[in-house]
Amino acid sequence: MSAKRHSDAAAPGDGSDDETTVIAELEDDAPRTEVLEFDELTAAAGDAEKGKKGSGWSRVFRGNKGLWISAVVAIVALIGGLLIGHFITSPADAANNAKAPDAGLITVPVEYGKLSNDVTIRSDISFADSVDVKLDTSSFSGGAIVTGQVPAVGTELKALSIVAEISGRPVFVLPGDLPSYRTLRIGVSGPDVLQLKQALASVGIAAGDVSNNVFDQALADGIAALYAQVGYPLPPSDEGADDGYRAAQQAVTDAQTNVNQAQAAYDKAASGTVDPVALKQADNAVASAKRTLADLEAKTGEERSESAIGDARDNLALAQLQRDQLFVAADTSSEWSALESARAGLSSAQESLEDARQAVQPYLPSSEVLYLTQLPRLVNEVNIARGSAPEGVAMTVSGATLELAGSVAAADGKLLAVGTVATFAMPDDSEHTATITKVEPGKNATDRWSVTLEPAPFTAEQIQQVQGSNVRVQIPVGATEGDVLSVPPSALTAGPGGESRVEVVVGDPRDGEDAETRLVTVETGLAAGGYVEVKPIKGELEEGDLVVVGS
Repeated sequence: MSAKRHSDAAAPGDGSDDETTVIAELEDDAPRTEVLEFDELTAAAGDAEKGKKGSGWSRVFRGNKGLWISAVVAIVALIGGLLIGHFITSPADAANNAKAPDAGLITVPVEYGKLSNDVTIRSDISFADSVDVKLDTSSFSGGAIVTGQVPAVGTELKALSIVAEISGRPVFVLPGDLPSYRTLRIGVSGPDVLQLKQALASVGIAAGDVSNNVFDQALADGIAALYAQVGYPLPPSDEGADDGYRAAQQAVTDAQTNVNQAQAAYDKAASGTVDPVALKQADNAVASAKRTLADLEAKTGEERSESAIGDARDNLALAQLQRDQLFVAADTSSEWSALESARAGLSSAQESLEDARQAVQPYLPSSEVLYLTQLPRLVNEVNIARGSAPEGVAMTVSGATLELAGSVAAADGKLLAVGTVATFAMPDDSEHTATITKVEPGKNATDRWSVTLEPAPFTAEQIQQVQGSNVRVQIPVGATEGDVLSVPPSALTAGPGGESRVEVVVGDPRDGEDAETRLVTVETGLAAGGYVEVKPIKGELEEGDLVVVGS
């Protein structure tokens, strides 16, 4: 019989735990071969029960001491947590469990001050865009050499300033956008002529009709005044032009003499002047014929001859006809033809003289003028020197005054107007003004608009502080003329007639629906910055009054 069966034969509740221990010990004793009888095993188990009754639990506790301690601590913590959760309440739980207070009125005080609706942009403060200056030398027949008048860096270029002297000729500044690309003289026309007239007029030099794009004598006279003002002689005439002008003047003189002579010949031929000798002879012949006729007619009788009288009468008529022929107009066709030819020669000579005169009139070579926009300008860099050829970029210039340049969204750009005065903060937090000078839409409808502003004059120290900086510019697009009362839009309600009203709290707004209030009818104005201008028209409203915006 095996030990397992002994174990199975044990009755419940009679020390089966100890019996199990004994069986385990027997099973572990591998070398033992003796088979115990049931009575012997029972006796052994009884002895074990007596000897180990007091030491079994002790041995279990000592073998698992750490586990027992952890179990005790966990039980104590659980009991403590239950007690704390039952008797202690957090502020949040207390607030949740507390009764909600009565609702009060939500109010805001009436404000008093100036309202302004602004567009805000970021702008760079800098001089106008730099421009590379190249000097045209196409008007020079020989080599172009810088001979003087080279400006230093920092020089301010204004209208009529000399930017360089090339081969003894000046290059002066005039205001304009269109570059000089051809020599201008009498007879030419175009936008460059119009620009020249307007540029001269802008510096006080008369140049004729500034809306006419034809180079006329008035503009030539203006160019003469221009060179006199800058202190240089007029550009020289083309080679041979002066000699041609003098020759044309002499040709006109000679042609006029020919006309005078032909005119005299014609006048003489057409005047009807009679030779007095021939006239006297004719008169004598008429008188003699009359006397002969009279003598024949005076005879009578046989002395009277009708035939002779008839011949006498014929002789008288012939003498009278011959005399009258002396007064018949002469043929002047040849004299007239000569006069017409002389006049044609004079007209041709005068036309040639005008061409020759224009050739010696003041003109403007393309190489002697430099058009610049946004004058005055500052010279930032100089790349030419006296004695050198002006090749490539001669100098770089920029605007002489600072400007603010920024951009805005198209919706804001439409609100801006040239002439609007804006403000921005200086590095020392002082406020400085700037005026909008240009507002340009983007190429597409969604593109940002560019905005240019001209700041109020800076001191030299301020220029150093702000040049190259980026500032926040406030541009007012709507503002009250002075200080006004204002409230949030939520404080406005509509009356029965559509009028605007505000509800002013008289008592304590914390009284909720029981708080005492009064209605004030108002007229609304500018809305800006989350507030609306209000003017009481029925009832009283003052700064600091509490108006209801909710409850």
